[in-house]
Amino acid sequence: METNSVIITVVVAVLITAGIVYVIASRSKSDKEDEFSQKRGAASLSMQLQAYERLVILVDRMALPHLITRVNQPNSTAREMQLMLTQNIRSEFEYNITQQIYVSSEAWNAVKNLKEQNLLIINQLANVLPPNATGLDLNKLLLEFLMSDKKGTLHEVVSEVLSFEAKKLIEQPDSI
Repeated sequence: METNSVIITVVVAVLITAGIVYVIASRSKSDKEDEFSQKRGAASLSMQLQAYERLVILVDRMALPHLITRVNQPNSTAREMQLMLTQNIRSEFEYNITQQIYVSSEAWNAVKNLKEQNLLIINQLANVLPPNATGLDLNKLLLEFLMSDKKGTLHEVVSEVLSFEAKKLIEQPDSI
């Protein structure tokens, strides 16, 4: 009988130990999954914030006053300046096109609309200039238009939208 009670005691001890090991292993696995999920969430948040940062920079680079200052070639014709301005906008936009994956559709549409509006303004104003107009003439006309029309400040509105959404992400990571 003593052998049976020793065997039963050993079996019970082994079962209790196995149960404890199982519970600890389950908790450890669950903790690791939670930790992985948190790290993945933090990485995703970081990528989203970086995307908003890059788009704010893109919007600033596409803002017509900044673009004119950066691209200006004093001896160019109006057509050459038109081409440089529009190519610059398109290449900047294409370089950042993957950022749409990380931002809201509203934010991306705002950036796209800014690009399209700026291209339209440049092309329309360039088309009203005489054939012998200079790049300086086009730049002057663009800047005059921007000062007289509310559409000229669209880049500021788009920057505010992007900043607002980025701040929402920081405050509540699940808000977008």
